[in-house]
Amino acid sequence: MLKELNKMSFLKEVDFSKEELETLIDLAIELKFKEKHQIPHRYLNGKHIALLFEKNSTRTRSAFTVAATKMGASVSYLGKEDLQLGKKESVEDTAIVLGSMFDGIAFRGYEQKTVEDLARFSNVPVWNGLTNEWHPTQMLADFLTIKEYFGTYEGKTLTFIGDGRNNVANSLLVTSAILGVNIHIVAPEELHPSSEIQEMAKSLSEKSQSEVLITSDIQEGIYGSDVIYTDVWCSMGEEDQLEERFELLKDYQVNQHLINLTGKNDTLFLHCLPAIHDLNTEMGALCFEKFGVPCMEVTDDVFRSEYSKVFQQAENRMHTIKALLATTCGEIF
Repeated sequence: MLKELNKMSFLKEVDFSKEELETLIDLAIELKFKEKHQIPHRYLNGKHIALLFEKNSTRTRSAFTVAATKMGASVSYLGKEDLQLGKKESVEDTAIVLGSMFDGIAFRGYEQKTVEDLARFSNVPVWNGLTNEWHPTQMLADFLTIKEYFGTYEGKTLTFIGDGRNNVANSLLVTSAILGVNIHIVAPEELHPSSEIQEMAKSLSEKSQSEVLITSDIQEGIYGSDVIYTDVWCSMGEEDQLEERFELLKDYQVNQHLINLTGKNDTLFLHCLPAIHDLNTEMGALCFEKFGVPCMEVTDDVFRSEYSKVFQQAENRMHTIKALLATTCGEIF
């Protein structure tokens, strides 16, 4: 299976089979063990990786940079001020040029078509670090974290609560359906996933025999959940919609009362970060000023609880990206 992944791009989850995704997750477990025990795994010696980031990032940029360099590659970062994508130079031309210089390209930005075109024209592996539609590298870390916590993810019920139309919700919906995880999306009707993505997930779930539930009913969606997952209510670039989102989602906050609705005593809480859980950020202070609340999508007590594994989840970005780079671009065979 590892050889089959070599030279492949990682653009969206539906392009990969259950076996291929599991290969990446299982390899990440192996590489995490090697990292913790200082066992060398320099599968990218002599490789050169480009990071093309239209959107700012903390975890994604750090994870790609550290993962690549620890495995022996050099990394060049090109931010939005460095790129001419669609301005003075087409994506096609950029892809051809960078593909002649680099062994792989990570892209984080807006349009899914951009990352698809980079892969089409560059002739090297391209990895989607986030687009408006999908966030596939986040999924590898999420399901690794679930597996570490429970020993498996198959047959578990993962519930995403919040903005059900965003890239994380889309990716959770489809990836869960591929891997055989029951997936609930709990959101106001105005923020439900698109019908196209719902149909995609339901079709995939028929093969894996998993359950898909899209509901605005909080109690129905939360009960029986093994994993509660949320994200910020306004994605990057949507800050002007903050008041509208607060009114739509204020009843969908993850707090201890909501956790208790699961009926489980071993619930796992996940969040892709950053989280507005206290007043120690400018956004947190702004929300308190506007709405009089000390937190938004998750309360501080849940965020800091023993069953919250958000920092383990964040660290796992590095280990899973190591697995992705090693299999698609490295010399691991």
